[in-house]
Amino acid sequence: MKIIFNRSAVSSAVAPLMCAVSGKSTLSTIEGILIEAKFPDTCIMTTFDLEKGVKITVEAKVIEEGKYIINAQKFNQTLKVMEGEEITLTVDDKLSASIVSGRSSHKMNALKGEEYPAIPDLVSDRSFIVSQAVLKEMIGQVSFAMGINDHRIVLNGTYVKIRDDSVMTVSCDSFKLAKSRRRVELTNKNTNGNDHLEYDFIIPAKTVLELTRLLNDDEEALTQIYVTRKHIVFLIGEITFFSRLIDGEYIDYERIIVKNHRIKVETAKRELVSALERAALVTEEKIAGSVRAHVKLEVADNALKISAMSTAGSTYDEINVKHTGDDILIAFNNKYLIDCVRACTDDNMTLSMSSPLTSMNIEPANNNYEENGKEEIFMLLPVRMKD
Repeated sequence: MKIIFNRSAVSSAVAPLMCAVSGKSTLSTIEGILIEAKFPDTCIMTTFDLEKGVKITVEAKVIEEGKYIINAQKFNQTLKVMEGEEITLTVDDKLSASIVSGRSSHKMNALKGEEYPAIPDLVSDRSFIVSQAVLKEMIGQVSFAMGINDHRIVLNGTYVKIRDDSVMTVSCDSFKLAKSRRRVELTNKNTNGNDHLEYDFIIPAKTVLELTRLLNDDEEALTQIYVTRKHIVFLIGEITFFSRLIDGEYIDYERIIVKNHRIKVETAKRELVSALERAALVTEEKIAGSVRAHVKLEVADNALKISAMSTAGSTYDEINVKHTGDDILIAFNNKYLIDCVRACTDDNMTLSMSSPLTSMNIEPANNNYEENGKEEIFMLLPVRMKD
């Protein structure tokens, strides 16, 4: 196999490929990039860690066809230190790979392409198109609440519900829940005769994190999504990003969200975030032998008092709010609380509570899907106060 690349073009292609390279595997094949060179001048690069994968076509001049696996980390590092405009990659019959640029050359071992794990079938008759920016924002908005190694497998990812004109994303773990629903323009690309979009799937946490990096913030950029029984495929520009889905039925999230809280507090998001960030100087201090401190919220009259105390010191803030219902003193993990507040997209938000041991809802002050085409809610369990 012999291929001539433009160095900047191949470097740009390898960057997204790295997200699907396995770093902890007994299989040396999935630590590499599968490179397939075909006439006329077609080079396809693939990485696949058995959970998620990336496939991209790179501009190249193919001198000799071939299919080989090159160690991804070594190839990436070599491209970074080469200085010429062109890179020539050659693999001989003895599985010796040579990378040449100008007067510089580097050699490494290669593996036969036939040894690479089978790539899932990326073809499906169930497909739709959605704005990349909208999908990125909605997934990013709830991803902080995904479970990490939760024994309930379905919680270790983000649940996505697609209907003809709406997208909903939900993430949940043992302490917090995040839900975002929007009226979205979707293009039905089904080829199975189904005129309606009705998909429910759970994307694994690692895939969600990489997906938010690959998706574009440009409002005009679109992604076509293919859904199979076990996998999902995203066409993002020149990149094909695919992943297995989590098998199982997601939890009944609506049932666990308390709808009839007695205490309502309306506050400005910016003021609350600022106060919680100051409290984080105390609550997030890591001191040997001590547990991270919680933050206390005390609501009385039309004031929200925010305080925290630990061996690192103490902090106190007070902000003006609109308050209905009883007074309350409640405590939370401060990091979780900041994540929930930041995820809310409105400048004004409502905190809804009932008791110091009942979950709190955080939502935009005007949270009405029928009126705004947008609905979001963030639920957080309090922590027990010792004093």
